[in-house]
Amino acid sequence: MKFIDEADIRVEAGSGGDGCVSFRREKFIPRGGPDGGDGGSGGSVYLVAREGVNTLADFRVRRRFRAESGRGGSGKDMTGASGADLLIEVAKGTEVRDLDTGESLGDLTHEGERLLVAKGGQGGRGNTRFKTSVNRAPRQFGRGGAGEVRHLQLALKLLADVGLLGAPNAGKSTLTRAISAARPKVAGYPFTTLHPQLGVVSVGNDRSFVIADIPGLIEGAASGAGLGIRFLKHLERTRLLLHVVDACAELTGGNAVDLHRAVEGEVGQYSELLANRPRWLVLNKLDLLPPEKREARVAELVRELDWHGPVYAISALTAEGTKRLAQDAMTFLESEDREKKRAGDASASGHGA
Repeated sequence: MKFIDEADIRVEAGSGGDGCVSFRREKFIPRGGPDGGDGGSGGSVYLVAREGVNTLADFRVRRRFRAESGRGGSGKDMTGASGADLLIEVAKGTEVRDLDTGESLGDLTHEGERLLVAKGGQGGRGNTRFKTSVNRAPRQFGRGGAGEVRHLQLALKLLADVGLLGAPNAGKSTLTRAISAARPKVAGYPFTTLHPQLGVVSVGNDRSFVIADIPGLIEGAASGAGLGIRFLKHLERTRLLLHVVDACAELTGGNAVDLHRAVEGEVGQYSELLANRPRWLVLNKLDLLPPEKREARVAELVRELDWHGPVYAISALTAEGTKRLAQDAMTFLESEDREKKRAGDASASGHGA
């Protein structure tokens, strides 16, 4: 299925039904009085997050959605049927914005979460509602209200715990294949990854996390070079970034240090928040060097990059070092979860006091 991460749609809630003008006319009951019922309410439009939906591709085909309108009231004080609500299924991680006002309407991140995006119109009042002591036979009635109409922008941001950064051909897809069940395309040329990929990394004993691989970044990506930076938004929800670097880029005419700095620069231009996310350096493709030269190469790159954070020397192709990387990432995420839980408990205790 083609990956689509943005779509614009029009949603229309149903209109309310009109109220009814009716009078009770039965044998032996003269002047029965008004008995016109109210109109039914129009159906509303909701977006619903669903686990099995992975893209916004369906919205490139169908762009207009309309809920059912309410029925008009009828005699004998019968209220018209309300229009059915319309539920539109979207992928988890979908952000919703009103295109006309720029207002953010919500962010659907949990299975089954609902977001009201267009409210149905209220049903009109029947003439029974207009009866007074001085107006015994009213012929007034209320028109049903119009349903809301909105132009929405849907933007999908993948839900992943760990994100992979790097230049094209750094080996991100190979790493994803090595530590998860995902099978992204791997080849010996740049930009084999054309859209984000998700994989579930299991480290045993019901411990797992989700990893996201996005297309590689090159210098000038913020200006649209290569595939640009449009996919960086899929890393905004991650809690840990792994910057994958081809430690042997010089063997194919590249420069590992320059490639690393180019990616860092593009991320900084895109978002200061993302640039400050916890990040580990992953030096890949060390299988291309003799074993006795690998340690020296790692030390050289750490020194030239002036890197002070965690460093992992791996070969994604042979899976060397990948198990430790996955286990340490899991430990980091679990530690973060515990910290958040302690902070939440402390906050709740403070409010309780």
